[in-house]
Amino acid sequence: MAENKVIIVNSLSAVKEKSGKTYNQIAHETGLTNVYVAQLLKRQAQLKPDTAPLLRQALPELTDHLVKEMMNPPMRSYEPSIIQEPAVYRLNEAVMHFGESIKEIVNEEFGDGIMSAIDFFCSVDKVQGVDGKDRVVVTFDGKYLPHTEHKTEHMVSRQRSNRS
Repeated sequence: MAENKVIIVNSLSAVKEKSGKTYNQIAHETGLTNVYVAQLLKRQAQLKPDTAPLLRQALPELTDHLVKEMMNPPMRSYEPSIIQEPAVYRLNEAVMHFGESIKEIVNEEFGDGIMSAIDFFCSVDKVQGVDGKDRVVVTFDGKYLPHTEHKTEHMVSRQRSNRS
């Protein structure tokens, strides 16, 4: 399966390259975020039926086979060596460095819980800093998920077994 994914991703990369479009351009044409477009083309996200015609219009070289593959639930994974790539390493380092403080602020603002990585939006933007230098803005926009108290009475599986 991993080998098939590599072939599909390489094909999708070739389609994007041939289009001459950036992720931002494709995102604008499809109404998706730039990171989600990249996720689709890396087979890390599933292409939804309503979005397929928009993506086909943005990338006319997409074949029926590729679109069909993109509409299947993906095998979300990553190559472990990706952490050695400097940009990915720095992102990981930033999250690890600021993570404890971010967690405390989330808890202070929302309570005991986490940010969803499923109901989640991510984008990368370029802005100019006050010093005139380019800056990278990575936005994580995730639904808040409170941790719940584990009461037996709320366990549907226990309620079913008690009825038997």
